[in-house]
Amino acid sequence: MAANELDTHDLAGAPAVGGERAEWLEVLDKHRNFLRCTTRDLTDEQARKRTTESALCLGGLIKHVTEAERTWTGFILDGPSPTADFAAMTEADWARRADGVRLLPDETLAGVLAAYAEAARRTDEVVATLPDLDAAWPLPKAPWFEPGARWSARRVLMHIVAETAQHAGHADIIRESLDGARTMG
Repeated sequence: MAANELDTHDLAGAPAVGGERAEWLEVLDKHRNFLRCTTRDLTDEQARKRTTESALCLGGLIKHVTEAERTWTGFILDGPSPTADFAAMTEADWARRADGVRLLPDETLAGVLAAYAEAARRTDEVVATLPDLDAAWPLPKAPWFEPGARWSARRVLMHIVAETAQHAGHADIIRESLDGARTMG
């Protein structure tokens, strides 16, 4: 896929679902499309460009949301990762985390969009086939989580939708600042 082509993921390839699960997937797909749409017709260089004081760029936002979706889908299936101890993170760990919101020189917009489509496909599959949306795991230890809290798969889906929607809004501002194009307006 060329960098200027929009990857149009839809639910056609996902397992058939109905009811609440279909509604979750429909809302999530809507916000994924808003996010992806902010990158339409961009070059890799444009996708790397910061247009505000923030470190965020459009390619980096796609990378970040991809990693967030992968991580939370893994949480739904397996609980907190043994490496999710934020108190034990090193300076190198934090630097890698910072690179997660940048489109690095060896990365392409097409590549991060393809990775996002694969993460979306996997999440859709998990939502469609998970036996119980009430299944819950304890959250990893982190300063931003209440100690001892547990999240159900349903609560994780709420978080994935919120994260995607929030970053689609950020992406819309970045895109408008880049070249005046607006996604949601």
